[in-house]
Amino acid sequence: MMTSFSKSDKMRLAYSLGSLLSVDEIMSCSKILSNHNPDSVWIPETWGMEGYSILSAVSQITKNSKIGSSIINIYSRTPTLIAMGSATVDILSNGRFILGLGTSSEPIVQEWHGLEFTNPVQRMREYVDIIKLTLSGNKVNYDGRLFHLRNFTLLIKPQRKSIPIYLAAVNEKMVNLTWEIADGVIFYLRPITELTNTIQRMQSKKKIDVACQIITCISNDSEKAIDRAKRTLAFYISVGEIYRKFLAKNGFNNEIKNIYDEFKKSGLKSNHELVTDDMLDSLVICGTPQECVKKLERIVNAGVTLPIIQFNPIGDVIASFKLLTATLSGDKS
Repeated sequence: MMTSFSKSDKMRLAYSLGSLLSVDEIMSCSKILSNHNPDSVWIPETWGMEGYSILSAVSQITKNSKIGSSIINIYSRTPTLIAMGSATVDILSNGRFILGLGTSSEPIVQEWHGLEFTNPVQRMREYVDIIKLTLSGNKVNYDGRLFHLRNFTLLIKPQRKSIPIYLAAVNEKMVNLTWEIADGVIFYLRPITELTNTIQRMQSKKKIDVACQIITCISNDSEKAIDRAKRTLAFYISVGEIYRKFLAKNGFNNEIKNIYDEFKKSGLKSNHELVTDDMLDSLVICGTPQECVKKLERIVNAGVTLPIIQFNPIGDVIASFKLLTATLSGDKS
């Protein structure tokens, strides 16, 4: 018999329909989620699908869940354009949009968008200021260190004058800024002990919504789930310098060095084999349905108020997603 969370748990749960999926697969998964009504559905924007377009489409399928961007980066769009996109999706979703913002990374911003990756913390502060001012419906006149705006007013009337803003935060300066100016945080790839300590320390100062996106691989064959999780984790370590540095400083220095050295030699062909059991135990949810339920409980017990399940398909995408949602949101097939 399948293990799943009971209704009495009353746990908020979200799903991220990521970049591994096609547009059609995201729409199909959204239809499945419409039967489960999770707290929220999150859509990333990397180097494939344009974020606001997909968010708008998903908002028409999942009629009750909130719709979140995880994340819109603060370099490839101006702050006023982000405010315009956010107001539009909020109208289309009847006030269900959450704006997740992040910095992306230097290679993406500089090499793929042709922009300078500079002043990320100050830039984030000013983006949030300008977005909030713009959504208020008032005329925007703004003088910051980086941005100077004159006489900008939204042509459309926002559904809400205040849209929740969550910030993706890795390093300490961005974590501190998040607790200062945002409604929520989006964590990713934080070792469980570090995650627990950071949440306790920051929440003691001020309470905000603590979301954590978690690489999640569920299969009735535990080995297949573990292999998928290792490959996904090795990918992020290989291409994400910010994650390499953070994980190296937080208990996994040797493992990160080994995985990245192998990546430089042979790419992603085999470096996932160097991902250790300790890394899987601390960073991801993977295994059989029964194993994954226990691992999710551990994430919640760390202080995460909104786990965001990052779907990593194993085999057939729709069958894999149905197993995921049946395990974590209850079988409604």
